[in-house]
Amino acid sequence: MNLIEEFNAYRSEMNEKIMASDNKVIKRFFNLDTNTYADGAVDVKTKEMIGLACSMVLRCDDCIKYHLGKSYEAGLNKEEVFEVFSIATIIGGSIVIPHLRRAVEYWELLEKEGRQDV
Repeated sequence: MNLIEEFNAYRSEMNEKIMASDNKVIKRFFNLDTNTYADGAVDVKTKEMIGLACSMVLRCDDCIKYHLGKSYEAGLNKEEVFEVFSIATIIGGSIVIPHLRRAVEYWELLEKEGRQDV
């Protein structure tokens, strides 16, 4: 199992366990997150770019992987992703660089596999 498959499998497994708790607040939060990234006045592609940049600045590797997958799914290309990386690095500073490295690795895997089911 590769990094993408491991991440997606773990995320799915844990989300199922979390949802099985039937906690109304958690379910509402997850729903809010889902609806936030839906197409609206701002398109999905742009929302994913914003989510990716914010995740990098906040230094959340799981969030970065998630938004990279969704960005790939939304049709971002390498040039666009690297512009998002540059914005996140400028805003977040050098502390973002280790996350940038892992993000580049994950993006390369997405491109290599040509995955549409992330």
